[in-house]
Amino acid sequence: MDQHIRLFGAIAVRPAVLAVLPRFETATGLKVAVRWELNPAVRRQIEAGEPFDLVITNPNHVADLTALGKVRAGSQVAFGRIAMGVAARAGSRPLDIGSVTAFKQALTGARSIAYAFDGTSGGYFSGLLERLGIEEEVKPKLVPTEGGQTVAAVGRGQAELGVVPITSILAAAPEVMLVGRFPAELQSYIDFAIGIGADAGDAEAAGRLSAFLASAAIDEALAAKGFERG
Repeated sequence: MDQHIRLFGAIAVRPAVLAVLPRFETATGLKVAVRWELNPAVRRQIEAGEPFDLVITNPNHVADLTALGKVRAGSQVAFGRIAMGVAARAGSRPLDIGSVTAFKQALTGARSIAYAFDGTSGGYFSGLLERLGIEEEVKPKLVPTEGGQTVAAVGRGQAELGVVPITSILAAAPEVMLVGRFPAELQSYIDFAIGIGADAGDAEAAGRLSAFLASAAIDEALAAKGFERG
């Protein structure tokens, strides 16, 4: 039976990574088995003993997992970053979020706003509401969602707006549309890094996948899915 490279990654990178994996598999003859969770869950599950060959998550998590002996020392490489954006149901009225003032007005004027309460993006958004001084006004409108369900909640009409990495918004078209990115003054890029499992079944194969994901050859394909090189 063919052995698969076990890739464990953050949900936010899923659309971009899935777009390029077939190219790797075709070129190398290797197969990749994928699993996706929110960034904090990726770390928790690996700490608890989840087997993996390659991980894609926040750089600090990769570093911590390396210190714990879960990721091979010296294997961490930068992958890229994703900007935060606002999602709405396709066909919704145009909404201006291009300035801090307009962004605040959009949030306070929305009927409901979905966000990933246990994810990196959700943690930043919660802090941002406090920083903008609109936490108390917006809090009753928030719709907490589990991993990977924020954009789906918008598509189903359970929330008027969704705050989520733009990769997830673009992947949900045509049911959901990207209203826009956060204003530059408020933007927070979610960074990602790659690490090879200390107990990888085939460290050489995992290393080939890591090198492929970090290579400039796939920059254009990743960018089309909303993923940027840092």
